[in-house]
Amino acid sequence: MPVTNEKVFISPGRYVQGEGVTARAGHYVSALGKIALLIADDVVWKIAGEQLSASLEGEGVSFERAVFEGEASTREIDRLVELGRKQQADVVIGFGGGKAIDTAKGVAEKLEAACAILPTTASTDAPTSALSVIYSDDGEFESYRFYSKNPDLVLVDTGIICKAPPRFLASGIADALATWVEARAAIRANANNMAGGKATLLGATIGEKCEDILFEHAMLAYQANEAQIVTPSFEAVVEANTLLSGLGFESGGLAAAHAIHNGFTALHGEIHNLTHGEKVAYGTVAQLILDQTPQAELEEYLDLYLALGLPVTLKALKLDQASEEDLYRVAEAALKEGESSHNLAYELTPKQIVHAIKAVDVHARAFMEKVGLSE
Repeated sequence: MPVTNEKVFISPGRYVQGEGVTARAGHYVSALGKIALLIADDVVWKIAGEQLSASLEGEGVSFERAVFEGEASTREIDRLVELGRKQQADVVIGFGGGKAIDTAKGVAEKLEAACAILPTTASTDAPTSALSVIYSDDGEFESYRFYSKNPDLVLVDTGIICKAPPRFLASGIADALATWVEARAAIRANANNMAGGKATLLGATIGEKCEDILFEHAMLAYQANEAQIVTPSFEAVVEANTLLSGLGFESGGLAAAHAIHNGFTALHGEIHNLTHGEKVAYGTVAQLILDQTPQAELEEYLDLYLALGLPVTLKALKLDQASEEDLYRVAEAALKEGESSHNLAYELTPKQIVHAIKAVDVHARAFMEKVGLSE
């Protein structure tokens, strides 16, 4: 991206959140288009497909469901674009998790159609952004793909989300806790945000508020999720995970935490089964270490991550048997040209990243011993 002094803030056209709002999906989608390509996998469809169908049909929106095949890849986007062209879709609906959502955004951009996003988990901040994380068909990070606009509609049904496994909420909390850690680092470095400009005061404030809400409400929300109930704390954390984190990362900026996550995708094996947020959690602690964060603050993050069952040791990350060569592959991938690791105020070497990855494990195990936790 070119260097600029312009401040840029971007956001979705409309954000709707609440228990049972899927019943109103047709009302909101019908304002965007009348022929929908609806992207969802079979698992998601069984959860709430009937309810969504009834809402769309009740508002005169015809739709064809395209089964999402699991990876936000160029091949999958191109396959679904062809279906949308045959259908002459004027609105694309992404119904599901982060990769289905990122795929839907890519399809809508190519079709020049409106875009409606209906997440069924609060596991990532993908729903609101004007970009997709593109992977290979094997799940290795390839690139960020930027779009001309954010989704026209983001509709978040907390009644559906509270029935998802709590692991997904914890993953979203981890993804969202990276927001202010990365945004403040990018702002210090006067780096561009994901929208191609400098952070506005609002962009920075949203990122900071996101972190405040998560430290205050995360555990109460997680407990509500375990009980499959919607509480004020659950609503607050879903909004922080989805809206505040989405606006905060895009209009604030990314840095090392997500770059290290992207590096982890270069490895195969058991780590591939971890969620996006679980890998971001480890990358966030690594960035905190690189940023020379005081011990007391570092331990606040470790304490919450451990309470949520997030991986902060190499064993929990499934990398306790990783070779030095494997860790250098992660570091080199995290430092590729164009990666967000270059948004820091200091230059990094592969060795520094490898040492930071190891330091997360050392500090986490020391903290666990200090508070009487076993690995």
